Amino acid sequence: MNLSSGVTTNIKPGKVFLKNLIHLPWTWRITLGYLTIMLFIPIVAMFLKASTESPAKFWEIATSDLALATYNVTFVTSLLAALLNGVFGTLIAWVLVRYDFPFKRIIDATVDLPFALPTSVAGLTLATVYSDNGWLGSLLAPMGIKVSFTRLGVGVAMVFISLPFVVRTVQPVLQEMEAEIEEAAWSLGASQWQTFWKVILPPLLPTILTGVALGFSRAVGEYGSTVIISSNTPYKDLIAPVLIFQRLEQYDYSGATVIGVVLLGISLVLLLAINFLQAWARRYDSR
Repeated sequence: MNLSSGVTTNIKPGKVFLKNLIHLPWTWRITLGYLTIMLFIPIVAMFLKASTESPAKFWEIATSDLALATYNVTFVTSLLAALLNGVFGTLIAWVLVRYDFPFKRIIDATVDLPFALPTSVAGLTLATVYSDNGWLGSLLAPMGIKVSFTRLGVGVAMVFISLPFVVRTVQPVLQEMEAEIEEAAWSLGASQWQTFWKVILPPLLPTILTGVALGFSRAVGEYGSTVIISSNTPYKDLIAPVLIFQRLEQYDYSGATVIGVVLLGISLVLLLAINFLQAWARRYDSR
Protein backbone atom coordinates (compact mmCIF):
# COMPACT_ATOMS: atom_id res chain seq x y z
CA MET A 1 0.00 0.00 0.00
CA ASN A 2 1.43 3.35 -1.06
CA LEU A 3 0.33 5.63 1.80
CA SER A 4 1.36 8.85 0.06
CA SER A 5 -0.84 8.37 -3.02
CA GLY A 6 -3.44 5.97 -1.69
CA VAL A 7 -2.82 3.67 -4.68
CA THR A 8 -2.36 -0.03 -4.11
CA THR A 9 0.76 -1.43 -5.77
CA ASN A 10 1.09 -5.07 -6.67
CA ILE A 11 4.69 -5.83 -7.54
CA LYS A 12 5.47 -9.48 -8.22
CA PRO A 13 8.47 -10.92 -6.33
CA GLY A 14 9.88 -12.29 -9.59
CA LYS A 15 10.01 -8.83 -11.15
CA VAL A 16 11.68 -7.43 -8.03
CA PHE A 17 14.30 -10.19 -8.19
CA LEU A 18 15.01 -9.53 -11.89
CA LYS A 19 15.19 -5.79 -11.28
CA ASN A 20 17.68 -6.27 -8.45
CA LEU A 21 19.64 -8.75 -10.57
CA ILE A 22 19.97 -6.25 -13.42
CA HIS A 23 21.33 -3.60 -11.06
CA LEU A 24 23.96 -5.92 -9.59
CA PRO A 25 27.61 -5.17 -10.45
CA TRP A 26 28.80 -6.95 -13.59
CA THR A 27 31.21 -9.08 -11.53
CA TRP A 28 28.26 -10.42 -9.52
CA ARG A 29 26.30 -11.22 -12.67
CA ILE A 30 29.21 -13.05 -14.28
CA THR A 31 29.87 -15.00 -11.09
CA LEU A 32 26.23 -15.92 -10.64
CA GLY A 33 25.90 -16.95 -14.29
CA TYR A 34 29.03 -19.08 -14.19
CA LEU A 35 28.01 -20.80 -10.95
CA THR A 36 24.53 -21.42 -12.35
CA ILE A 37 25.82 -23.06 -15.53
CA MET A 38 28.71 -25.01 -14.04
CA LEU A 39 27.37 -25.93 -10.59
CA PHE A 40 23.71 -25.30 -9.85
CA ILE A 41 22.13 -26.61 -13.07
CA PRO A 42 24.04 -29.95 -13.04
CA ILE A 43 23.17 -30.52 -9.38
CA VAL A 44 19.49 -29.72 -9.97
CA ALA A 45 19.47 -31.99 -13.03
CA MET A 46 20.90 -34.84 -10.97
CA PHE A 47 18.22 -34.42 -8.31
CA LEU A 48 15.50 -34.25 -10.96
CA LYS A 49 16.79 -37.45 -12.56
CA ALA A 50 16.82 -39.22 -9.21
CA SER A 51 13.29 -38.00 -8.51
CA THR A 52 12.01 -40.09 -11.43
CA GLU A 53 12.15 -43.03 -9.04
CA SER A 54 9.39 -43.39 -6.48
CA PRO A 55 10.35 -42.68 -2.86
CA ALA A 56 10.13 -46.38 -2.01
CA LYS A 57 12.33 -47.34 -4.95
CA PHE A 58 14.77 -44.53 -4.17
CA TRP A 59 15.10 -45.78 -0.59
CA GLU A 60 15.49 -49.37 -1.77
CA ILE A 61 18.36 -48.46 -4.11
CA ALA A 62 20.06 -46.09 -1.68
CA THR A 63 19.96 -48.51 1.27
CA SER A 64 20.62 -51.81 -0.47
CA ASP A 65 23.27 -54.00 1.12
CA LEU A 66 25.66 -53.39 -1.77
CA ALA A 67 25.20 -49.62 -1.64
CA LEU A 68 25.73 -49.51 2.13
CA ALA A 69 28.92 -51.55 1.76
CA THR A 70 30.26 -49.13 -0.86
CA TYR A 71 29.41 -46.13 1.34
CA ASN A 72 31.41 -47.71 4.13
CA VAL A 73 34.44 -48.32 1.93
CA THR A 74 34.25 -44.90 0.30
CA PHE A 75 33.63 -42.58 3.23
CA VAL A 76 35.47 -44.39 6.02
CA THR A 77 38.55 -44.96 3.89
CA SER A 78 38.47 -41.37 2.58
CA LEU A 79 38.18 -39.98 6.10
CA LEU A 80 41.07 -42.11 7.39
CA ALA A 81 43.22 -41.08 4.41
CA ALA A 82 42.40 -37.40 4.97
CA LEU A 83 43.20 -37.61 8.70
CA LEU A 84 46.48 -39.40 7.98
CA ASN A 85 47.40 -36.68 5.52
CA GLY A 86 46.38 -34.09 8.09
CA VAL A 87 49.23 -35.34 10.30
CA PHE A 88 51.92 -36.15 7.77
CA GLY A 89 50.96 -33.36 5.36
CA THR A 90 51.44 -30.84 8.16
CA LEU A 91 54.78 -32.44 9.01
CA ILE A 92 55.90 -32.25 5.37
CA ALA A 93 54.84 -28.60 5.14
CA TRP A 94 56.74 -27.87 8.36
CA VAL A 95 59.95 -29.43 7.03
CA LEU A 96 59.66 -27.64 3.68
CA VAL A 97 59.15 -24.26 5.37
CA ARG A 98 61.48 -24.43 8.36
CA TYR A 99 64.50 -26.36 7.03
CA ASP A 100 66.98 -26.00 4.17
CA PHE A 101 68.40 -29.20 2.71
CA PRO A 102 69.71 -30.51 -0.62
CA PHE A 103 67.15 -30.99 -3.41
CA LYS A 104 64.55 -29.08 -1.41
CA ARG A 105 63.05 -27.46 -4.51
CA ILE A 106 62.79 -30.80 -6.28
CA ILE A 107 61.02 -32.39 -3.31
CA ASP A 108 58.76 -29.35 -2.99
CA ALA A 109 57.78 -29.65 -6.66
CA THR A 110 57.25 -33.40 -6.33
CA VAL A 111 54.49 -32.80 -3.77
CA ASP A 112 52.35 -31.44 -6.61
CA LEU A 113 52.85 -34.56 -8.73
CA PRO A 114 49.42 -36.06 -7.88
CA PHE A 115 47.86 -32.87 -9.28
CA ALA A 116 49.47 -33.33 -12.69
CA LEU A 117 49.64 -37.12 -12.90
CA PRO A 118 46.65 -38.77 -14.59
CA THR A 119 44.80 -40.80 -11.97
CA SER A 120 44.87 -43.95 -14.10
CA VAL A 121 48.67 -43.69 -14.29
CA ALA A 122 48.81 -43.20 -10.52
CA GLY A 123 46.66 -46.30 -9.99
CA LEU A 124 48.78 -48.39 -12.36
CA THR A 125 51.98 -47.23 -10.66
CA LEU A 126 50.69 -47.91 -7.15
CA ALA A 127 49.30 -51.31 -8.14
CA THR A 128 52.68 -52.26 -9.61
CA VAL A 129 54.76 -50.97 -6.70
CA TYR A 130 52.53 -52.54 -4.03
CA SER A 131 51.91 -55.86 -5.80
CA ASP A 132 53.34 -59.00 -4.24
CA ASN A 133 56.30 -58.77 -6.65
CA GLY A 134 56.63 -54.98 -6.49
CA TRP A 135 59.32 -52.95 -4.78
CA LEU A 136 57.25 -52.28 -1.66
CA GLY A 137 54.74 -55.12 -1.89
CA SER A 138 57.51 -57.73 -1.85
CA LEU A 139 58.70 -56.32 1.49
CA LEU A 140 55.20 -56.39 2.98
CA ALA A 141 54.15 -59.80 1.64
CA PRO A 142 56.35 -61.82 4.08
CA MET A 143 54.59 -60.01 6.94
CA GLY A 144 51.19 -61.04 5.57
CA ILE A 145 50.32 -57.52 4.43
CA LYS A 146 48.67 -57.33 1.01
CA VAL A 147 48.05 -53.90 -0.47
CA SER A 148 47.19 -54.18 -4.15
CA PHE A 149 43.65 -55.33 -4.91
CA THR A 150 42.50 -54.84 -1.32
CA ARG A 151 40.79 -52.10 0.66
CA LEU A 152 44.20 -51.11 1.99
CA GLY A 153 45.22 -50.39 -1.58
CA VAL A 154 42.21 -48.12 -1.97
CA GLY A 155 43.38 -46.22 1.12
CA VAL A 156 46.91 -45.91 -0.27
CA ALA A 157 45.55 -44.46 -3.51
CA MET A 158 43.39 -41.98 -1.61
CA VAL A 159 46.34 -40.89 0.51
CA PHE A 160 48.44 -40.41 -2.61
CA ILE A 161 45.98 -38.23 -4.51
CA SER A 162 44.87 -36.11 -1.51
CA LEU A 163 48.26 -35.37 0.10
CA PRO A 164 48.99 -32.14 -1.85
CA PHE A 165 45.75 -30.55 -0.62
CA VAL A 166 46.95 -30.58 2.98
CA VAL A 167 50.55 -29.60 2.24
CA ARG A 168 49.66 -26.69 -0.03
CA THR A 169 47.00 -25.44 2.38
CA VAL A 170 49.20 -25.47 5.48
CA GLN A 171 52.44 -24.32 3.84
CA PRO A 172 51.52 -20.63 3.24
CA VAL A 173 50.28 -20.23 6.82
CA LEU A 174 53.52 -21.66 8.19
CA GLN A 175 55.50 -19.28 6.01
CA GLU A 176 53.66 -16.32 7.57
CA MET A 177 54.19 -17.51 11.14
CA GLU A 178 57.09 -15.77 12.85
CA ALA A 179 59.74 -18.00 14.39
CA GLU A 180 60.28 -15.34 17.07
CA ILE A 181 57.01 -16.40 18.72
CA GLU A 182 58.40 -19.88 19.30
CA GLU A 183 61.69 -18.46 20.57
CA ALA A 184 59.78 -16.26 22.99
CA ALA A 185 57.89 -19.29 24.31
CA TRP A 186 61.14 -21.17 24.79
CA SER A 187 62.70 -18.22 26.60
CA LEU A 188 59.75 -18.23 29.00
CA GLY A 189 60.45 -21.85 29.88
CA ALA A 190 58.00 -23.68 27.61
CA SER A 191 59.07 -27.06 26.30
CA GLN A 192 58.98 -27.89 22.61
CA TRP A 193 55.77 -29.87 23.10
CA GLN A 194 54.12 -27.03 25.05
CA THR A 195 55.19 -24.58 22.36
CA PHE A 196 53.71 -26.72 19.63
CA TRP A 197 50.47 -27.43 21.49
CA LYS A 198 49.76 -23.90 22.79
CA VAL A 199 51.54 -21.59 20.36
CA ILE A 200 51.83 -23.26 16.96
CA LEU A 201 48.81 -25.57 16.72
CA PRO A 202 45.93 -23.16 17.58
CA PRO A 203 46.46 -20.81 14.59
CA LEU A 204 47.26 -23.80 12.37
CA LEU A 205 44.23 -25.89 13.30
CA PRO A 206 41.65 -24.17 11.05
CA THR A 207 44.05 -24.42 8.12
CA ILE A 208 44.74 -28.10 8.81
CA LEU A 209 41.02 -28.80 8.96
CA THR A 210 40.59 -26.99 5.64
CA GLY A 211 43.26 -29.17 4.07
CA VAL A 212 41.69 -32.29 5.55
CA ALA A 213 38.29 -31.27 4.16
CA LEU A 214 39.73 -30.69 0.70
CA GLY A 215 41.62 -33.98 0.80
CA PHE A 216 38.53 -35.82 1.99
CA SER A 217 36.42 -34.37 -0.81
CA ARG A 218 39.05 -35.33 -3.36
CA ALA A 219 39.32 -38.87 -2.01
CA VAL A 220 35.54 -39.42 -2.03
CA GLY A 221 35.34 -38.55 -5.71
CA GLU A 222 38.43 -40.48 -6.77
CA TYR A 223 37.89 -43.09 -9.47
CA GLY A 224 40.83 -43.52 -11.83
CA SER A 225 43.47 -44.74 -9.38
CA THR A 226 41.22 -46.71 -7.04
CA VAL A 227 39.55 -48.67 -9.83
CA ILE A 228 42.96 -50.04 -10.84
CA ILE A 229 44.54 -50.76 -7.47
CA SER A 230 41.41 -52.40 -6.03
CA SER A 231 39.80 -55.68 -7.03
CA ASN A 232 36.37 -53.97 -7.21
CA THR A 233 34.88 -56.89 -5.31
CA PRO A 234 31.45 -56.18 -3.78
CA TYR A 235 31.39 -56.05 0.04
CA LYS A 236 35.20 -55.98 0.05
CA ASP A 237 36.81 -53.00 -1.68
CA LEU A 238 34.17 -51.74 -4.10
CA ILE A 239 33.78 -47.97 -3.83
CA ALA A 240 30.67 -45.93 -4.64
CA PRO A 241 32.06 -44.18 -7.77
CA VAL A 242 32.82 -47.59 -9.30
CA LEU A 243 29.34 -48.80 -8.38
CA ILE A 244 27.89 -45.78 -10.20
CA PHE A 245 29.93 -46.64 -13.29
CA GLN A 246 28.76 -50.26 -13.11
CA ARG A 247 25.14 -49.06 -12.96
CA LEU A 248 25.75 -46.90 -16.02
CA GLU A 249 27.19 -49.87 -17.90
CA GLN A 250 23.94 -51.67 -17.14
CA TYR A 251 21.97 -48.67 -18.49
CA ASP A 252 20.52 -48.12 -15.02
CA TYR A 253 20.81 -44.34 -15.22
CA SER A 254 18.30 -43.53 -12.50
CA GLY A 255 19.90 -46.06 -10.14
CA ALA A 256 23.34 -44.53 -10.75
CA THR A 257 21.89 -41.07 -10.12
CA VAL A 258 20.35 -42.21 -6.83
CA ILE A 259 23.78 -43.38 -5.60
CA GLY A 260 25.25 -40.08 -6.79
CA VAL A 261 22.65 -38.07 -4.89
CA VAL A 262 23.39 -40.02 -1.73
CA LEU A 263 27.12 -39.38 -2.14
CA LEU A 264 26.42 -35.69 -2.66
CA GLY A 265 24.19 -35.48 0.40
CA ILE A 266 26.61 -37.28 2.72
CA SER A 267 29.54 -35.23 1.41
CA LEU A 268 27.67 -31.97 2.03
CA VAL A 269 26.80 -32.99 5.59
CA LEU A 270 30.39 -33.96 6.36
CA LEU A 271 31.76 -30.78 4.80
CA LEU A 272 29.31 -28.68 6.82
CA ALA A 273 30.47 -30.49 9.96
CA ILE A 274 34.11 -29.77 9.10
CA ASN A 275 33.29 -26.11 8.41
CA PHE A 276 31.60 -25.95 11.81
CA LEU A 277 34.79 -27.30 13.39
CA GLN A 278 36.81 -24.70 11.49
CA ALA A 279 34.57 -21.90 12.78
CA TRP A 280 34.89 -23.27 16.30
CA ALA A 281 38.66 -23.41 15.98
CA ARG A 282 38.78 -19.79 14.78
CA ARG A 283 36.65 -18.64 17.71
CA TYR A 284 38.88 -20.59 20.08
CA ASP A 285 41.97 -19.03 18.54
CA SER A 286 40.57 -15.48 18.82
CA ARG A 287 40.07 -15.75 22.57
